[in-house]
Amino acid sequence: MSEISYLSAGSLTTIGTPTLWGVTIAAVLLLLALDFLVTRRPHEVSLREAIGWSVFYIALPLAFGAWLWYEYSSQQGIEYLTGYLVEKSLSVDNLFVFMLLLAAFAVPSVLAQRVLLFGITGALVLRAIFIALGAAALQTLDFAFLLFGVILIVTAIKLLRDALSGHEQEVDITKMRSVRLLRRFMPVTNEYHGTKMVVKLDGRRTLTPLALVVVAVFATDVVFAVDSVPAVYGITEDPYLVFVTNAFALLGLRALYFVLHAALSRLVHLSYGLAIILAFIGVKLGLHWAHGIWDGVPEIPTLASLGVIIGVLVIVTITSLRATRHAEPGPTEIVKERL
Repeated sequence: MSEISYLSAGSLTTIGTPTLWGVTIAAVLLLLALDFLVTRRPHEVSLREAIGWSVFYIALPLAFGAWLWYEYSSQQGIEYLTGYLVEKSLSVDNLFVFMLLLAAFAVPSVLAQRVLLFGITGALVLRAIFIALGAAALQTLDFAFLLFGVILIVTAIKLLRDALSGHEQEVDITKMRSVRLLRRFMPVTNEYHGTKMVVKLDGRRTLTPLALVVVAVFATDVVFAVDSVPAVYGITEDPYLVFVTNAFALLGLRALYFVLHAALSRLVHLSYGLAIILAFIGVKLGLHWAHGIWDGVPEIPTLASLGVIIGVLVIVTITSLRATRHAEPGPTEIVKERL
């Protein structure tokens, strides 16, 4: 095992050397390029194909976590695994919204994975920006951890309130600000034109519905980035680990969507679980901030956080499946108010 070497960045420490960052970013770009290559010809995704890619995108981050554990320390390995579970849980919540948007825009099944891939790419870019901003905030603002904690607790309360209300609604694309804004500047065709987002009709450039759904997905990416980045900073302060947990959690979403499409509608208690997890991490961040002021304030160990997160996910999965065991599988109609 090699010796652990940290690079200090203000009050933060990171294992991310320039070389490691370069290799990681290149690998992420390569995987994205591979996904775009796979989806260059629109086609319906078979369950076998989706399972194959899902296994690959689960094995890859687990192997990376094992390498971190061996190359650096068990602490880095545990922080990475815990952060990955948090981000993967939140990414499943992303899939609910993606499913609703695909249904609302009547996206042809052969184009679904292309839309998902655009959404994943946008989410990666946005989260990279938020990760950099988060790192800068933690370096310069003494109360940044408290601020992140408050954001997560407020989000948890909103999720819990929406879940308890039992209010269901469908996505109304005519009321989405991003869609209305686009339609002010350019006309939109009524039909899809393959993977084209802009076509020329009667000598005028015209948007296709694919462009609208991609923009709508990007808009939701912003909302999820606000939730997910503070959440993983509650697990680890290392910007490199924050980035790789986000990257690995997002890269496998395209395939995971087609594996879980029918099962997603049965995870009726997921919002409760995510609310508990976000509130727990929010409290953890608050305690961490208070500990910096007074040593007598206890902190929650990362290993304990891992146990809580796994326990919550297992419980809400079991209760969801029991609650819907007699229900017919189908696309979910639940949509969060935060859209």
